[in-house]
Amino acid sequence: MVVLTNQAQRRLTIETSEIAQETTAIRSLDWDRDRFDIEFGLKNGTTYNSYIIRGEKVALVDTSHEKFRQLYLDTLTSLINPADIDYLIISHTEPDHSGLVRDVLQLAPQATVVGSKVAIQFLENLVHQSFKRLLVKNGDKLDLGNGHVLEFVSAPNLHWPDTIFTYDAKTQILFTCDAFGMHYCSNATFDEDLAAIEEDYHFYYQCLMAPNARSVLSAIKRMEELGEISTIATGHGPLLRYNLGELTGRYKTWSQEQTKASTTVAVFYFSDYGYSDRLAQAIAHGITKTGVAVEMIDLKIAEPHEVRELVGTAAGLVICTPPVSAPGSNNAEAAINTIFAAAESKQCFGLCESGGGDDLSVYPLRNKFKELGLKEAFPSILIKETPNEATYKLCEESGTDLGQLLSLKKTVKQMKSLDNELDKALGRLSGGLYIITAQKGEMKSAMLASWVAQASFKPLGLTIAVAKDRAIEALLHVGDKFVLNVLAEDNYQALMKHFLKRFAPGADRFAGVKTQPASNGCPILTDALAYLECEVKSRMELSDHHIVYAVVEQGRVSNPDAMPAVHHRKVGNHY
Repeated sequence: MVVLTNQAQRRLTIETSEIAQETTAIRSLDWDRDRFDIEFGLKNGTTYNSYIIRGEKVALVDTSHEKFRQLYLDTLTSLINPADIDYLIISHTEPDHSGLVRDVLQLAPQATVVGSKVAIQFLENLVHQSFKRLLVKNGDKLDLGNGHVLEFVSAPNLHWPDTIFTYDAKTQILFTCDAFGMHYCSNATFDEDLAAIEEDYHFYYQCLMAPNARSVLSAIKRMEELGEISTIATGHGPLLRYNLGELTGRYKTWSQEQTKASTTVAVFYFSDYGYSDRLAQAIAHGITKTGVAVEMIDLKIAEPHEVRELVGTAAGLVICTPPVSAPGSNNAEAAINTIFAAAESKQCFGLCESGGGDDLSVYPLRNKFKELGLKEAFPSILIKETPNEATYKLCEESGTDLGQLLSLKKTVKQMKSLDNELDKALGRLSGGLYIITAQKGEMKSAMLASWVAQASFKPLGLTIAVAKDRAIEALLHVGDKFVLNVLAEDNYQALMKHFLKRFAPGADRFAGVKTQPASNGCPILTDALAYLECEVKSRMELSDHHIVYAVVEQGRVSNPDAMPAVHHRKVGNHY
């Protein structure tokens, strides 16, 4: 193993290891990265993985993030003479994997770039230089010699429209880039410790793959036709070898659950333009938190029949507006016309600008949907500056509003389904009245809670049940800080009324409420009876809630003589 460290940024390191015969992994470890594309918080950093396959000819699979430029290029040239690289395989062109393609091609101009048709088109705009190319599609093969016969698997939308997998018949390694990966940084090359990685593995799936569940299942079906797979060489996190069957099985199960959802939303975006894909991904993540399925489709390459079919089955439509004039904009315009032709009044819609500077205005689109009788699920999202954490939180909350709107009838039906006597008996479980407040960077949120209980003495710990579709859920992952505000028996009505109301996406939940900062950076409600500053230590996923276990770090009572408010319910199957 070779470890190189950037002294200016000591937490950027590179490790190399031989993962199979004539196969080397170059893992760029980004230890301190705490956000991925801003919208998703990271707890354990991430890695960007690249691979060298040596047959009679040599192939380099993917590169790295541009922040690793010198470290990566120094490592690559220490392992191989760039003049010996015959092929540069591009799994997909997202910048965290293709950020150094131009640099590699300058060192190895003789290399043939291998990728899907869409990937090659994207690269032409990315590297701004001529290069040799080999377009591949599903089932195509490339013989490197010495038994290394590479077979390519088309896997669009995982999670980029140009994604391909690469299977090496000799080593039985499948190179999958984003699919089956996770944002998890450690010195472990492989997945030996399942318990350590499974939360990050699932969170990564929920954020990036769940909105493309049908594409996941299609890719898995194609993978099953390849034969034995010994290792999945991912683009992020540890490689899958020790728990390969278990972890791929989870992908299949989660995706099947998603596709079985009775309600689907179609989310249209324009790849490789502005922030369209990231904004769309944040909206899609908010939708999936409600149990509603999502299908994402790229307007740049969308086929008319695919658009018609998806719109015909979707209950909701979301468009992140494409550019007015750019490569692929004509196709996008045709796709949007197809959307309007296939849309029905019973559907709802949402619109978002892409922030590319040349966006098609949301206003004519909104007017057209209104003319067709569709209901607007959330106010159009207008991007006036570079998106930040608050922007992506707005997108996620907008998606959640749309999902809740579509699942309202189902929710009411479930509320009425429980046996009357059981419902009443369950409702006799009383609880307190609390406000959970959390802040991380520019994002802050709050919620009224009653499912709170002390859970341990050493350390002092408590549990909170948080519904999956609550906005604050994204701020209650392992390592996050929050404040538990205890409401007073004689002074809770105003705070309860405020935090019970429905907030618009992106709205300031603390407007008009007196607060002061806790030592952990989260808001304390000044009118609360007591507060406890907490740090999340673990989470357990249930069907519709997360159980959050947190350690209490400090606390204070404002009025020792006052009593805490108690919450009594009449029924037990809804709030």
